[in-house]
Amino acid sequence: MSRNKLLLVLLGSSLLAGCAADYLHNYDTMTLASGDAQKANELLQTVDPYNPASNNTKIEGDGARAVAVVQKYKVPPPPAPATNMTVNVGSSGVSEPATASQ
Repeated sequence: MSRNKLLLVLLGSSLLAGCAADYLHNYDTMTLASGDAQKANELLQTVDPYNPASNNTKIEGDGARAVAVVQKYKVPPPPAPATNMTVNVGSSGVSEPATASQ
C-alpha cells in the first residue's frame, strides 16, 4: 500500500470516527435536574407567578435630585485653588555617620 493511500484511509476513518463521538456522549446516568418534574409542573400551573407589587407602575422618585446628579456628571467641577506653599520633608542632605551600638 502506498503512503498516499494509507494517509487517505487514515483520514477517512478519522472523519467517520468523529461522527460517532456524539453518540458516545449519551450516558445511562441521572442528571442534576432529575426529580424536578413536580416542581416544574407546579410552576407551569400557577395562576399569577409574579410579585403583586410588580403591577405598580408609579415609581417613586425625586426629580430635582435626579437632575442635580445628571448636572454633576455633565459639568466638570471647578479646579482646586492653587496654593503657594512649599513643604520640605526629610533631611537637609547632610548625612551623619552610623554608629554601632553594643
